[in-house]
Amino acid sequence: MPITRSARRVAVVGVSLSDCGRVDEATPYALHAQAARRALADSGLDRSLIDGLASAGLGTLAPVEVAEYLGLRPRWVDSTAVGGATWEVMAAHAADAIAAGHANAVLLVYGSTARADIRARRRTANLSFGSRGPLQFEVPYGHTLIAKYAMAARRHMHQYGTTLEQLAEVAVQARANASLNPEAMFRDPVTVDEVLGGPMIADPFTKLHCCLRSDGGCAVLLVAEEYVQDCRTAPVWVLGTGEHVSHTTMSEWEDFTVSPAAVSGRLAFERAGVSPADVDLAEVYDAFTYMTLVTLEDLGFCAKGEGGAFFAEKDRLPVNTDGGGLSACHPGMRGLFLLVEAVRQLRGEAPGLQVRRPDGSLPELAVASGTGGWFCSSGTVVLGRDR
Repeated sequence: MPITRSARRVAVVGVSLSDCGRVDEATPYALHAQAARRALADSGLDRSLIDGLASAGLGTLAPVEVAEYLGLRPRWVDSTAVGGATWEVMAAHAADAIAAGHANAVLLVYGSTARADIRARRRTANLSFGSRGPLQFEVPYGHTLIAKYAMAARRHMHQYGTTLEQLAEVAVQARANASLNPEAMFRDPVTVDEVLGGPMIADPFTKLHCCLRSDGGCAVLLVAEEYVQDCRTAPVWVLGTGEHVSHTTMSEWEDFTVSPAAVSGRLAFERAGVSPADVDLAEVYDAFTYMTLVTLEDLGFCAKGEGGAFFAEKDRLPVNTDGGGLSACHPGMRGLFLLVEAVRQLRGEAPGLQVRRPDGSLPELAVASGTGGWFCSSGTVVLGRDR
């Protein structure tokens, strides 16, 4: 009889970062391997248990090439590539596969030398995702990726009165969290005036409204519940997941102020049997300040149009506790880093800011929500520890 998801729970038992920030001498494959080794050591399990691999963004046949480099021969693979949401979507697929008995232990692993490659002139900064397919109808008008986010931010400002200062506060708070994180790439505090006074990139975004470009990688190991007792670390359970795609051309995006997290978040919370009010912290994709603001609205942590005021609240939900892509690291598809930080927080192992509940106990529930493209895709994962 097939194993049902209700009969087989899935836990994250290993997480780790590779070297991050400025890594000039490593290859992306080396960062994959370093992160994988560290995550496996974190779990305390033997490598022979891994029978599933999820990888994207490297090589012609991403999971095949990465698996070979790591010395793995998985019987379950995933190479879903939906931008920054990739890893939350992959985590959902991996959890389903483990729950169904198609795999016992799935490794999600990523590595990128995005910063080093540009410095060494092995590549240039990408202004566009290409001009084929539906995108051919927008490219002649000069829509860069950043410009698309900037237009969406301007619509939110027009529709809800969101201010430049409120958007800047997102960057200020991210840097405040990063200042406590020894692993963050940029740790010096910034002010609202410094954010507003920086070089203009795409109106209304100045430089500090935009994510940094770094090198780095990370890995997450998910296993079936029967292996948890053999792990070095306490399990963090995958409670619910959701995924959604919205559009690729801006003309097909019905509302610039609503992201696909409005669907993926609702699904994840419903499947986890919890509500946003139950959550202790959120790790959300923040390639730009507006992403943080609108994702928090769409996940239900504040009402639509109130994201700008959210960061002025005294006792608000902790968000992007490591400093996020705006200040900690952003080597490309950053979604896997969100899962790593969420798990560290639930374990009480955050290297910087450690979230505590009002009674001083460790957090019990966290959400990680990744966004891909220009709000084209979203994956949301609700995680919890044993209570």
